[in-house]
Amino acid sequence: MTPAFFDLSARAKLRVTGADRIRFLNGQTTNDVRKAGPEATQESCVLNAKGHLDAHIFLSATPNDIWIDADQELREPLQTRLERYVIADDVMIEDVTDQFALFHVLADSEPKISGAKFCFRSWRLGIDGWDLWVEVARAEAVKSTLAADYRAMDESEWEVLRIENGIPRWGRELTPEIIPPEANLQARAIDYEKGCYIGQEVISRMKMSGQSRQRLCGLTSETALVGGMEVRAGTKVVGRVTSAVFSQRMNSYIALAMIKRGYTEPGTSLVTLADGAETGVRIVTLPFSGLSSH
Repeated sequence: MTPAFFDLSARAKLRVTGADRIRFLNGQTTNDVRKAGPEATQESCVLNAKGHLDAHIFLSATPNDIWIDADQELREPLQTRLERYVIADDVMIEDVTDQFALFHVLADSEPKISGAKFCFRSWRLGIDGWDLWVEVARAEAVKSTLAADYRAMDESEWEVLRIENGIPRWGRELTPEIIPPEANLQARAIDYEKGCYIGQEVISRMKMSGQSRQRLCGLTSETALVGGMEVRAGTKVVGRVTSAVFSQRMNSYIALAMIKRGYTEPGTSLVTLADGAETGVRIVTLPFSGLSSH
């Protein structure tokens, strides 16, 4: 893949401080915060008591702080949700969204960019990347420096890569109705050995049963797919398209869709329905095959 970078500065950003910050966050998130460090981001989820998503986050720990970023829609809800459980804890949660820019660099090796406060290794798109946290005053200078060595990626290119790699996004595949394993987050964002956290019982039961009501799947089609399309097996609605693009690398229309249990086997033929017209689709394993980046 050609080295490139994307501006993620619109994302919500929190700084968590205080002597109890690690213990507190470990009781709020699905991954083990005790294992977080400055070398890489840790992908995780914040759940409600029923195991449903309150937030999908990335965090890293420096010696005195934990840095969190999440979708921009979660800027106020995430801070409010976390602060609700700060009772007698020595924890301070500060919104630093407007203080930092955030750039994601797609490259095998660490970008040597002066001016960044932090550089965390990050697999946001399921491939090698780096997150640069940059103080706002230096953001334009760092962005210009990046542009000299890396290709600037726009939103549509980011979306194609995201879908090709089967990465769920808040507001599309990730919503308050979703339980993390349904979106294939169990390997990246859940530590099953860490102990108690809010929603943990639901996640543990799902792992023990080995079953979920639905699963995030890939779809391929010879004709265009659109988010929101119903997916059917005969006359039965078995899912819905959540994101869709045309992949030049696969020379195919591809999509992510939440599909009900019993219809998620790769190779299963289904149809989408929009405006009364049916389109044949096929279930494929995520991430989509045939991509040189894998």
